[in-house]
Amino acid sequence: MARRFPRVMGLAKMCRNRNISFKSLDPPSSLTHGIHIFHCPDAVGIVAKLSECIASRGGNILAADVFVPENKQVFYSRSDFVFDPVKWPRVQMEEDFLKLSQTFNAIRSVVRVPALDPKYKIAVLASKQDHCLVDLLHGWQDGRFPVDITCVISNHYRGSNTHVIRFLERHDIPYHYLCTTNENKREGEMLQLVQNTDFLVLARYMQVERVSHRDNLQSFVQKSENLEKQCLSKAIRSYCELRVLPYEENKTVVF
Repeated sequence: MARRFPRVMGLAKMCRNRNISFKSLDPPSSLTHGIHIFHCPDAVGIVAKLSECIASRGGNILAADVFVPENKQVFYSRSDFVFDPVKWPRVQMEEDFLKLSQTFNAIRSVVRVPALDPKYKIAVLASKQDHCLVDLLHGWQDGRFPVDITCVISNHYRGSNTHVIRFLERHDIPYHYLCTTNENKREGEMLQLVQNTDFLVLARYMQVERVSHRDNLQSFVQKSENLEKQCLSKAIRSYCELRVLPYEENKTVVF
């Protein structure tokens, strides 16, 4: 497993110190979009050097967010920028950001160009309920998620005539049914199945929705399912857009 999707902590609780955020005008369609995230010890001049690195190659920053937690002496940033791949080749870009990370002893420096880089490979862990899984699969089919699905793993058997199985077979996506018990979670087998993936997606995400006395059981279930689908969709896009950064042991910074 190359990466693990970390738990997400709300912005209201996390980002309350030196925060900078700005957006520029829409770029010309001839330019290519890039994303860069940076995590390093806090120091003077980081933002200036980041801007210089991009501008010196003819790039233009469209949006930038900075988070420096109070009394932590660490720096986090995420930048959206556009560039001309002819003037700033992808290999040169990697070298430029590597030099910058070495200058500031960066803990993490990642640059991604969605139009040029390989799509993220994901494996989906599904439960008995289909609504999140079906929404994810159709979103992937419609191009809403820039990912490749390597497989779907579930502890629930689905027959060959079900909508999910027919969809997966049509798109050559393997479905692995692993019957689990309290004594045997079959975690070793799961890890083998996801060896070549970038991150795992749990196809249900619980949230709370406001309900009233006018809600019946059917409307309550529908609200819950809609929220789960929305949360899952947003989480996948946020990860692919490098909006989630690890923070301390079990927290995250979300841009």
